[in-house]
Formats: sequence, C-alpha cells, structure tokens
Amino acid sequence: MGEIAERRQLPAVQRLMEAVQRQAPDLPRHWVHRGVAETLEAARRRLEAGGRLTEEALAAEAVGRARALDRPHLRPVINATGVLIHTNLGRSPLPADIMAHVAAVAAGYSTLEFDLEAGRRGSRHDHVAGLLAEVSGAEAALVVNNNAAAVLLALSTLAAGREVVVSRGQLVEIGGSFRVPEVMAQSGAILHEVGATNKTHLADYERGINERTALLLKVHTSNFRVLGFTAQVPTAQLVGLARRHGLPVMEDLGSGVLLPLTLDGYTEPQVQEVVAAGVDVVTFSGDKLLGGPQAGAVVGRRDLIAAMKRHPLARAVRVDKMTLAALELVLRRYVEGRAEELPLWQMLHADPEGLRRRARRLAARIRGVTGAAARVGVVPDQSQVGGGSMPATRLPTWVVTVEPLAASAEAWEAALRAGEPPVIARVQHGALRFDPRTLLPGQDRQLPAVLAAAWAPWLTPGMADGDEHKV
Repeated sequence: MGEIAERRQLPAVQRLMEAVQRQAPDLPRHWVHRGVAETLEAARRRLEAGGRLTEEALAAEAVGRARALDRPHLRPVINATGVLIHTNLGRSPLPADIMAHVAAVAAGYSTLEFDLEAGRRGSRHDHVAGLLAEVSGAEAALVVNNNAAAVLLALSTLAAGREVVVSRGQLVEIGGSFRVPEVMAQSGAILHEVGATNKTHLADYERGINERTALLLKVHTSNFRVLGFTAQVPTAQLVGLARRHGLPVMEDLGSGVLLPLTLDGYTEPQVQEVVAAGVDVVTFSGDKLLGGPQAGAVVGRRDLIAAMKRHPLARAVRVDKMTLAALELVLRRYVEGRAEELPLWQMLHADPEGLRRRARRLAARIRGVTGAAARVGVVPDQSQVGGGSMPATRLPTWVVTVEPLAASAEAWEAALRAGEPPVIARVQHGALRFDPRTLLPGQDRQLPAVLAAAWAPWLTPGMADGDEHKV
C-alpha cells in the first residue's frame, strides 16, 4: 500500500482493527480497539507535523500498543540495581514456598476469621499476633496495613485531643511527602516539639510535660543520619522519665529489625531491645528489614494493644488474608531460627567474593549476547539497603558493566524497561550496571536471554566477542 500523507487517507478504525486481529488473533477485542484508537490519534499528530505513514506501519504500531495494554500493569521485574529494599520495586522479595502458600489461601476460602476448633467466628489478628509477640518479647501485638497506619492508629487511640512530646530532630518525612507532624494532626493528637534539630536532652522532654501530655514519642530516624554536633536521649532514659510522670512511651522504629544487624559499622536498633527497655508501644514495618510483606506491626503493653483493636480506625486499616498468609510464614521463620533463609537476609549477608564470582559468570554470558556491540566488564561497586533503612550504609559488591558501542546506555536501559520481563538496572559513566546481589535465584541464567531480546535491534548474529575488562 502507498504512503499516507493526509489525515483523510488514514484507514477506518474497523479496517485497522481487522488488520491487527489478523496479525494477533489472541488479543482481546477491547484492547485492540484501544490500541487502534491510540495509534490513529498519534498518526494524526505526526501527519500534522509533516510526517509520512503506511498502513502496514500503523497496523504494526497498533499491535504493539494493544499488546502493551493487554499486559497487567503491576508486573514482576528483574531488579539489577543493587538496592535491596527498593520501594519503587515492591521492597522485600518473598521466597517461593511462602508465595505458594499465599496463592493457596487467596485462591479459595480460608480460616481468615473462623476458629476451626470452636466451629465459630474467630479473629484475623490471631494468625500472627502470638508469633509477633513471641519474637518481639512484647505482651501483645497487632498488625495493620502499613507502618504509617500503625502510627496513626496508636496516636488516635492513645493521644487524640492531648499533647504528644517529641524531639524536633525526629519530625521526619516518611516518604511520599507524608510527615510525622501531619500523621499526628490527622490522629487528633497535638504536637509538642522539644529540643533542637541537632540536639535534644532529657531536660527538654521534662520541660515539655504538662497536664495535657498523653505520651512521649520517639521516632527512629531510619531514613537519614545527622552527624557532628548531635545528641538524642537514649530510650531507657526516656522510659525512666515517663515512668516518673505516669506516662506511656511510644517508639516508631520504622525498619523494624528482629535480628542483630551491623553493616558498614552501623547497628540498627532491634525491636526486642526496645521492648525490653520498657517502651509501651513499638511500631515498625513488615516489608523493610523484617523481610516480609507490606504491613505495620504494633507490639507492646496488652492493655494499650487491646484499646487499639477496639478503636474504629482499626477496621479501616486492617490487613487482608494474603498479607496475613505471607506474614505468618515469615514470622514462623523467625521463631524457628530460620530467618536467614529469607531472600532479604541472604542479600544483606552475601559474600563479596561470591558476588564477584557471580558477576564474572554473568559477564561471560552477557558477552556472548552482545558480541562486539558492547564492552562488558566486571568492576567493584556498592549496594544499598534501600527502603529508608540504614541510609549511609554501603555494601561492597561487584557489578557487570555493559557499555554499548553503537547506541547510548540510556537507549539500552530504556529497551530493558520495555522488555518482558522488564529489567531495572543503573546507568553510570555511560554504561549499564547489573548488581548480582539483588538477582533472585535463577535470574543469573535468565537475564542474558532477556537482554538479547531487548537489545536485538542493535545486535548482529555471529558478532565476535567484545572486549573484556580484566578483574
């Protein structure tokens, strides 16, 4: 067919749909129609700008658009960034056996709120509350849908209409422009700031206590560090002050680590240590250093946890059966002493020399894909914990570098994001970087084929091997 130079020459919607359906009969008609409509709209704009088109090219474009629309929007990706708890990529990965259990629970009916022994209605809290209390050492526990909800529920229950004393240096933004003062305002609690941004002393808290005070709040600054001329009050001292005034203490730990963790010289506070210090309510995330699904955990005094369960907001922020199914099995790993089997903990403690060997094997496979179209090497680098956890911590690693010779690194990176599955990598100094630390089991071997498909337009079959960076 000839060139299309004017809008009136564009094919009718039905004609283009028929052409698409001949090429891709598997595509649902709804997405074909959407793909054709988008293609024709884009074609009109190109013609107005002086472009030229063919009906064959329009049909191919419409097929591509329809296929993109037919794919689920929330999809698995390969994370080669070296950021372990990558918030944008779903944070902590879960092992296959746990996900198989989640799928089994989600696919049909379950014991979500049914007591099999008694034969009557049960509580969804029972599935994880006992495990969470056991592993944390607390009297009781509650799980909601994320840590911000945990903080909101605790403050709404314990401090609505009254003052909460908190250090000015701990008024953090927790992500997505949500800040502690805003969460507090939503709860109905009244913020009472004490101290300075860099230094807060016990005397500052004491001066802030009055007849309107409901509790003392400590917020772990897990997503940033203040260095230099700084001071914050140790948890034990804050608990002692609260006891003298008959007030509860609440601490938002954010990341919520349940095992001893020291990386790059920095030690993350453990939930068990905070509970043992006498903090009455502790909140933390399920999908950060815990290594589980998105959830907000609340552990602490039995009477305070019971009050939170009775609060109307508790139903609004409750967790669903899939979250509970995953979290229960993750917590069982902890109480059984098998938490190191979780993917996150394996990544955190991956041996740098082992990562170097993996990187070299991966580089050899990628070199077989790119041939002379790119320079492929292995260089030392640093992984990050991510997820607002241990922000200054860097983990030594080795990465595969791929420097395209006939295109930009940005073009190859964009092609990876458009692939199936999408691959998320970093671009630095004109080369793509692939960190094996965040590749899940099997992905070291899967990745080269995915790269070959994504980079096919730039690759020539039978190319000679590219240059190698010696390590």
